[in-house]
Amino acid sequence: MSNRKINAATPILFSIAVVLGMFIGYKLRSNMPMTKSFLTSSGTNTLNEVMQLIKQRYVDKVNVDSASSNAINGLVNTLDPHSVYIPVAALMEVNEGLEGQFYGIGIEFNIFNDTVHILSVMDNGPAKNAGLVVGDRILAVNDSIAIGLKNSDQLKKWVKGPAGTEVSIRLMRENKIINKSVVRGSIPISSLDAAYMIDKENGYIRLNRFSSNTYKEFLESLEKLKAEGMKSLVLDLRDNGGGILEEAIDIIDELIGGEKLIVYTEGVNSPKKEYKAKRSGLFETDKLVVLMNEGSASASEVIAGALQDHERATIVGRRSFGKGLVQEQYALSDGSALRLTIARYFTPLGRSIQKPYDEGNEAYEMEVMNRFHPDGLKKIDSTKYLRKPVKTASGKTLYGGGGISPDLTVAIDPIMFDTGYNRIYINNIIGNFSYRYFMANKNNILSYKNVSAFSSQYSPDDKVLVQLVDFAQKQGVKILLSSPASKNRAKNTIKAMVARLAWNESAYFHVLNQQDETFIRAMEAISK
Repeated sequence: MSNRKINAATPILFSIAVVLGMFIGYKLRSNMPMTKSFLTSSGTNTLNEVMQLIKQRYVDKVNVDSASSNAINGLVNTLDPHSVYIPVAALMEVNEGLEGQFYGIGIEFNIFNDTVHILSVMDNGPAKNAGLVVGDRILAVNDSIAIGLKNSDQLKKWVKGPAGTEVSIRLMRENKIINKSVVRGSIPISSLDAAYMIDKENGYIRLNRFSSNTYKEFLESLEKLKAEGMKSLVLDLRDNGGGILEEAIDIIDELIGGEKLIVYTEGVNSPKKEYKAKRSGLFETDKLVVLMNEGSASASEVIAGALQDHERATIVGRRSFGKGLVQEQYALSDGSALRLTIARYFTPLGRSIQKPYDEGNEAYEMEVMNRFHPDGLKKIDSTKYLRKPVKTASGKTLYGGGGISPDLTVAIDPIMFDTGYNRIYINNIIGNFSYRYFMANKNNILSYKNVSAFSSQYSPDDKVLVQLVDFAQKQGVKILLSSPASKNRAKNTIKAMVARLAWNESAYFHVLNQQDETFIRAMEAISK
């Protein structure tokens, strides 16, 4: 169960705040090869002495635990942008994304006008088995009233719990009150956003992270698409912030032949360690395109770097984030953890993907934000002369030290700088509208045989845009859809969001990709 983020490809002007938050996410989703126990020595150190003196002698009462956490954070922040101290309260949620599961009921929801609406019900999950459906409104969980909640955190706590325990949910469905008892179970956190056949020969897979079950999900999708006739693959790693390195290595092993070097890691206190292909892969010779952008980091860059060095794939999109530091997680005695950078990773040709961070964390974060400037493409290209060049087997020049530069660069869509258009994302206007539109037209939308039929046959008209503008105005937001580009983008986004509600996450990308310039360029690359 998670709060549905029903928004489209993040628009640039409103994504700056999102991007800033993204870096925090990167810190909490960095490579985690293993977790080790680390207990501080029993001897006294200077930090402990200072904390004891403050606790015993300071003039006012002090929250020593908070002060200690701040001191640790201050120390860790001087090291690099990706080493991070994780307090006890945050550790469980941080690890869930990497472990690939939690225990709950298997729904996605959002809060509209103080009411919780179910947006998705996981196939074969506890909620599905109990009869919950999209559009149900949650009135109460056990004895707690759900009406009037301002955010999703409280509801998450109510429905999460040990596997096998029951939770009672009171629902409103078509003006009827229904009571359901749901038995909690293991809920996988999927790494796979989409996997589908684009046409008879070309397949598409999109991964959002690298957790403990990512390789399994990827392999199952790859096998399924090959069985359906796939000859070429578009692997979409845009906005994939990374995760467990070994999962990415296993995926690369399916895509390259022989015993080729995939990546190696090395640090002052970590001897060089090489990772090589070790088995016959399922997709070693057919055409392959990888999509990247500034949100692609860490393990995503390992995949792109290895495939680019071996000239196995064409990389399409924009320069990746530039995160080439490997973290190891250490369990501390109080239940908290330290995720510490212990090595750098290098592509097969010796490229370090890590961008500089010697000017501090703020400059490090701003480096990506500066790419969202209208002339950001020039800045991306201008970094090359500062970066170490290497040559591939065929003599192609590649650069290291600041992310992966694509083979085919796709500029940022100008519509992302249209402030009138971008207002549809304020307070998730377009997501809230799309849900209401789906519920009002549910029978008609579900009359389409599948998402392919819906995608090819259904086309929102200008009346939908009039309704969107009116809905936004009632929410106190004035949006302007004056250009043909802004109108087409809004229509396609609504269509994609409706497809997600009607079918699944994969349907969302099935529709959205039809007007996505990076996807279109990828298809052109495959056809050559």
